[in-house]
Amino acid sequence: MSSLARLHSAVLVCAAFVWSTVAHAGATGAFGYGTVATPAEIAGWNIDGRGGDGVGLPDGKGDADHGANVFIQQCAPCHGTFGEGEGRYPKLEGGVGTLTADRPEPTVGSYWPFAPTLWDYINRAMPFSAPHTLSADDVYAVTAYILSFNNIVPNDFVADRDSLAKVKMPNRDNFSWQDPRPDTSNIACMKNCADPAAVKIISTAEGKDLTPRTSGPLDR
Repeated sequence: MSSLARLHSAVLVCAAFVWSTVAHAGATGAFGYGTVATPAEIAGWNIDGRGGDGVGLPDGKGDADHGANVFIQQCAPCHGTFGEGEGRYPKLEGGVGTLTADRPEPTVGSYWPFAPTLWDYINRAMPFSAPHTLSADDVYAVTAYILSFNNIVPNDFVADRDSLAKVKMPNRDNFSWQDPRPDTSNIACMKNCADPAAVKIISTAEGKDLTPRTSGPLDR
């Protein structure tokens, strides 16, 4: 058998396998491999907490006093005792009023839009050396402590999924939640688009040598 014939046969076999697999998936709703995820497995991945309303946050609570103890042990080596930052690690406090300055300081106090997503980020990614190892109560407590040293909540604040959703972050109103792209929000354009025949291209990059070229393998 020639090489071309063998290749043709292989392609036919692969096509038949793919068609059989797709047909099976269409008939059964599955591809015939793996297992259905259990509720416990789904819960293990379902750890997100939604921004403004805190949907998805777990049961539990924590106050700023307990949070200070956890923060000193788990967070202070990188972020400083009061969130002032250590070395090249980011600050968590201060920076209010600097976002439009030449050297803005985006911190929890100056930039962060929602308190529930602060809990979510700490839960997912902190501490840096061992992420997702703190209990839900410890994360609530650390969140309360960070909010308190930013003067966003009082020192006796107790964080839980209900109270965090009610916290008004200082920079909340400076975020825009509408997608500005014309294909998603510009209704006027979708109804009154320009006539393609009337659109004229008056300039192109062709022939203007805008991209410098150097001698190399791709130029040979």
